[in-house]
Amino acid sequence: MAYIRERSQELTGYQESAAWQPGIDVQCDFVMVYGIDASMPERVHRFKEKGYVVHLMTGISWGEYQDYLYGEYDGKNHWDESQMDRHGRHIKHGKDVPYMSPAIAFAEYLTKKLKTAVDAGVEALHMEEPEFWDRGGYSEAFQREYLLYYREPWQAPHSSLNARYKVSKLKAYLYARTISYIGNALKEYALTEYGRVLRFYVPTHSLLNYTQWKIISPEGALIGLPAVDGYIAQVWTGTSRTANVYEGVVKERTFETAFLEYGIMQELVKGTGKRMWFLHDPIEDNPEYTWEDYRYNYLKTAVASLLHPTVCHYEICPWPKRVFDGVFPRKAGLAGGTIPTDNMSGARAIPPEYATLLNSMIQLFGDMDQTEYTFDGLREGVGILMSDSGLFQRSYPDGIVTEEAAGSLENAMEALKDRMHEGEDCSGDSRILMEKVEKDKNSYQDFIQSGTFPNFFGMAMPLLKYGLPVRPVLLDNIRRYPGYFDDYKTLILSYEYIKPESPDVNNALAAWVKSGGTLVYIGDGSDPYHRIDGWWNRPVPATGKEGYGNPSEHLFEMLGLSLKPEDGLYKAGKGRVMVWNLSPGRLCLTPKLADEYRFRLKELLAHGGSDWRFTSQLTLRRGPYIISSVMDEGRGNIAEETHIFKGLFADMLSCDYSIIKEKSLAQDENTILFDFSKIQGVDWRIIGCSARVFSLEKAEDGTGFAMRVKAADKLNVFLRIRLPKPVVSIAAEDEEGNQVPVEYSWEEETKTELFRYESSNQELNIRGFF
Repeated sequence: MAYIRERSQELTGYQESAAWQPGIDVQCDFVMVYGIDASMPERVHRFKEKGYVVHLMTGISWGEYQDYLYGEYDGKNHWDESQMDRHGRHIKHGKDVPYMSPAIAFAEYLTKKLKTAVDAGVEALHMEEPEFWDRGGYSEAFQREYLLYYREPWQAPHSSLNARYKVSKLKAYLYARTISYIGNALKEYALTEYGRVLRFYVPTHSLLNYTQWKIISPEGALIGLPAVDGYIAQVWTGTSRTANVYEGVVKERTFETAFLEYGIMQELVKGTGKRMWFLHDPIEDNPEYTWEDYRYNYLKTAVASLLHPTVCHYEICPWPKRVFDGVFPRKAGLAGGTIPTDNMSGARAIPPEYATLLNSMIQLFGDMDQTEYTFDGLREGVGILMSDSGLFQRSYPDGIVTEEAAGSLENAMEALKDRMHEGEDCSGDSRILMEKVEKDKNSYQDFIQSGTFPNFFGMAMPLLKYGLPVRPVLLDNIRRYPGYFDDYKTLILSYEYIKPESPDVNNALAAWVKSGGTLVYIGDGSDPYHRIDGWWNRPVPATGKEGYGNPSEHLFEMLGLSLKPEDGLYKAGKGRVMVWNLSPGRLCLTPKLADEYRFRLKELLAHGGSDWRFTSQLTLRRGPYIISSVMDEGRGNIAEETHIFKGLFADMLSCDYSIIKEKSLAQDENTILFDFSKIQGVDWRIIGCSARVFSLEKAEDGTGFAMRVKAADKLNVFLRIRLPKPVVSIAAEDEEGNQVPVEYSWEEETKTELFRYESSNQELNIRGFF
């Protein structure tokens, strides 16, 4: 029966550094005990005792590793392995917690420490956040790695385009090496010492977020590591509220960014058989927001994640103790502002209604393994190509942007974002700033390297905002998996922010087009990184052929076009190529360019037989659930749209799963509905619950039922269950034999009974009689 499952399925889980306690006993499937200190074995034991599957998570780029840093581990001081910027400053996550430039010795150290977790009996390990900051690459340890890897003396990243690109590639390699070393060593240890097959996962921010935040990580390169069994997509409010620019306005766009973030992460496991959990956070790392802000943004990310139906595993909360025991807003303090200090005005504990909703969502996520799903509207597969190589060119060395301009634009956009977040309409000021960016070459170049990542969002936002469910696609996978692009009819590409790592990428892409695909290429060749020592600009001595000016010229040649085609639509075999000689970041700057882009794509899709009707909503019907979000910032007709669902539904975002016949969504609203038309003829079905239901059994004589349920402590619990008849009496008993009052009420049209009780973190045996 829906919702009732074995914990071994590991559909839902959380990470927690605290020991088990009743308030965080939210009845998911597994727990990732965080950290490898002396208390770890007991914490593992306690969660196992409570019935959870237990994993272990710890940081791979930072953590409480002072015994390694100060030489207690091997007699050597390892502070030279701290990531360091050009001014000689250590890049830290907290006091005595630097981000590491991982040497082999560090991998050996972590392997030894993690053996204690294997000894404690964990079933899986998670090495989170392999992160090397773009501004790093100056430490002594890194300089040694550069010499060994490239067989030449280290070059400062700020000294040239070549140096920065090569340094960045090395950063990604170092973490791929470390992950592979640790994973293989510990898997061997678990199997030889305990006869246990240990699983190994990498929780990581999305490729989009790392590109925005200028953090280098292996990302797509991890797919090829045999030691890696899967990932957690660390997407949450803190990543998805990162501002971008759309139609000249700098603003947080949490839902749209989350949709794209989750989209690129599903590509990491597509066709591999590896596991992907999508993460959500009911609050976020910044403690200075209100509960209303947290709730608003949490639902944006949760709904966005559910619009990707091929993933049905979720990390339902990092740090539940800070959610259910926390008081917010609080003043940001230590560890980069993530550790709160003093209470701010209006600080309070989690509202009871939000606590119930979160526990309902936790159980809802366990019912998302639905094999039947369909999108409303256009189902055309449209993708925008991304690559790990985008991480390698996120900022420029000295001399590309003038010293006076560097950073000033970023500060101005951050100030505008903050004002917009506080509710001020400063879109006019934002458009004035973007007019300057549009006209001034130096400002535009600085804009390209800003955290708004305009080259990608310029191509994505105008389409997504008007109802086209465009998805990021990993370019490098075209040579890893046959048929990787088969789900897509149209792909959008620009080499102005990514580079193909080898010419066979272009060859495979050209073959896809010639077999019937449609490629949209947007770019003007202005990216300075075209000038690095790449495969495309090297002469071919055997033929006497000069190199190409940029990798798009090689691609066009493979497609049978001229090296520099004019704007237009071209045939290539059975496929088509649309060329637009424009830097894609410019699509961010004005409504006029966004409109032109949309209409070009609409016309192109129409040529292929697809009618893209502009709309502000994305809706997925996933099993019995309707998941829908309506976006804001529409103009003209779509700004006036109200999307209405009619039928018989349970509103899954209300604590009591209220029964409604109509749901209207205006701009910036979202919903999750249970559609009763999908369960016609079904007499027994859990519709929604904020407690875990372990069993629901009919009485053999048909006079009633028995069920076992459990919820976290001090929770107002609701369960709505479809039954063949109304309940006339009920009895509930906890683990200690005490009678627990349970309210119940019948809803005739849906044939559902709504139960409510106050939880004390005891398992209840509930018997109902018809």
